[in-house]
Amino acid sequence: MKFLTSIILTLFAISAFAQPGAGGPDAAYVKTNYTKYEYQIPMRDGKKLFTSVYVPKDQSKKYPFMMDRTCYSVAPYGPDAYKPSIGPNAQFMQDGYIFVYQDVRGRWMSEGIYEEMTPELEEHKTNKDVDEGTDTYDTIDWLLKNVANNNGKVGVWGISYPGFYTTTALLSRHPALVAASPQAPIADLWRDDAWHNGAFFLAANFGFYPGFTNRQDDKPTQRRGARFNPNAGSEDGYNFFLKMGSMRNTNVKYFKDTIRLWNEMMDHPDYDQHWKDRNVLIHLHDIKTATLVTGGWYDAEDLYGAINTYKVLAAKNPNTPIYFAMGPWVHGGWARGTGDHLGDVDFGGETAPFYRDNIEFAFFSHYLKGTPFNMPKVTTFETGVNQWRTYNIWPPAPAKEKNLYFLPGGKLSFTAPASVKSTFNEFVSDPANPVPYYAKPTMDMERDYMTADQRFLADRKDVITYQTDVLTSDVTLAGNIWANLKVSTTGTDADWVVKVIDVYPDSAQNNKFTTKDVKMACYQQMVRSESMRGKYRTGFDKPSAFVPGKVSPVNFELQDILHTFKKGHRIMVQVQSSWFPLIDRNTQQFQDIMKAKDTDFKKATHRIYTSKNNLSFLKVRVL
Repeated sequence: MKFLTSIILTLFAISAFAQPGAGGPDAAYVKTNYTKYEYQIPMRDGKKLFTSVYVPKDQSKKYPFMMDRTCYSVAPYGPDAYKPSIGPNAQFMQDGYIFVYQDVRGRWMSEGIYEEMTPELEEHKTNKDVDEGTDTYDTIDWLLKNVANNNGKVGVWGISYPGFYTTTALLSRHPALVAASPQAPIADLWRDDAWHNGAFFLAANFGFYPGFTNRQDDKPTQRRGARFNPNAGSEDGYNFFLKMGSMRNTNVKYFKDTIRLWNEMMDHPDYDQHWKDRNVLIHLHDIKTATLVTGGWYDAEDLYGAINTYKVLAAKNPNTPIYFAMGPWVHGGWARGTGDHLGDVDFGGETAPFYRDNIEFAFFSHYLKGTPFNMPKVTTFETGVNQWRTYNIWPPAPAKEKNLYFLPGGKLSFTAPASVKSTFNEFVSDPANPVPYYAKPTMDMERDYMTADQRFLADRKDVITYQTDVLTSDVTLAGNIWANLKVSTTGTDADWVVKVIDVYPDSAQNNKFTTKDVKMACYQQMVRSESMRGKYRTGFDKPSAFVPGKVSPVNFELQDILHTFKKGHRIMVQVQSSWFPLIDRNTQQFQDIMKAKDTDFKKATHRIYTSKNNLSFLKVRVL
């Protein structure tokens, strides 16, 4: 299944679960039980934001608001055109809420100029000092005064970009906002979604931005951006992007400098002030609203956003109810479907309905309607053993830091190497033959790459493997993982990709989701992975060149997991220097890669050191 197609459907219609015109029992229920209104709600600076409001026809009681602010359109437009489903899930629709959908500033039918991840302001001294927080405040204030039969309480939810707008809703600090659920929220676009430690996520973004860019001016429109497919008729994304050449060719050959948001990314490869202004995490203090942060362990889009939004909220707002839910899901996977598997990996049952019924609905129902509630602060799914776990805080307090060392001979161990003799693994990285991230990459990011079998790389000489002996007892990792590498290169820049893999025993049996021609015996399931553009090893805002041949530390976070490597399995770590076309290719020269020419790509020889004097290891938390 093509990841981007799924994501575009999700993002453009996550609040409705379907596009306009869809039928079914939910659609009939909405029309029978709700009346739709459309408003242009004025903001403090005079701009008006287009807002659709669905009000229960039964006016015998008062209802709380449930609001979704989105850059993906509140369509369908027109008072007689109804969404086929409303609310986070069907339980909300049937229980009765006033549902509010709003096109954010500068998008679709709302006025203003759109800013990607609008910079938030700490102070608002005049009516011209506006951001998503003030827009949310003004919207809530207007709704309370102009929509009849409300109970004075507001909840906000949203997934992905709407998750970001849910986070910024917290910054409105409106007293009526009593509950919010940022789900897979973008938190820091440079670190979170488009860029991963400076490496650009090419496959995920190349086809996305043309469709995302429905307008670049202050003229409201219902027009959608055109889905860009320069490779119609071919699914070979690896060869397409290889033939495309350098990143500057995205404009030279295709976009022609017509997409402002794309150009902003190409013009800001470093973590400069442009991106620092768009990091919403630094503003998450003095929050009084009960918050449920939701994410998926296999969210290829905004894993960082969910985990770090929770961690910052919990740390900076100790007296506020902050909840955290993480399941074995892809981006938005909890909102639809069953969540019973990803690719070949079986999660032992349906996990998404459990979240929708017992966590999401229970949370909002309690804070907006006063229903009983007794939910742990942290509810997470432990992959590997397929069990839900609850904790008071994340990461769990009992998890203790340990190091997993890379040893000579491809060994991996919790015991450090004893020899001071210089040992290393050496390989040639050739940008003309980059390591594929998936067995058969298409034009879009594959939604199951994060659990995919890594045996397709067995013959690659530019993928270095370390693994433990067969485990004699279960090993559970809970919390973030840090790669601590000692490396050298003959070039002046290099990418480093680290993957943590669960190697199944040869006795492992196929399950009902196992793909044809795949055997789960000796399966190499990727559990966590991350990339790092080496020139940012000393600071994301201050790139620095490698000195050829000099040993250098490269340290970066792989983000959190809760996974048990079962007795009889092995833990494997793979290190490589390309991951194509998931991330763009590094020229392996110290330069602005976004502006590089096709002739700038050079081969380089890389080393990973494994001796006592130059330790390479993963810092993990063992539960």
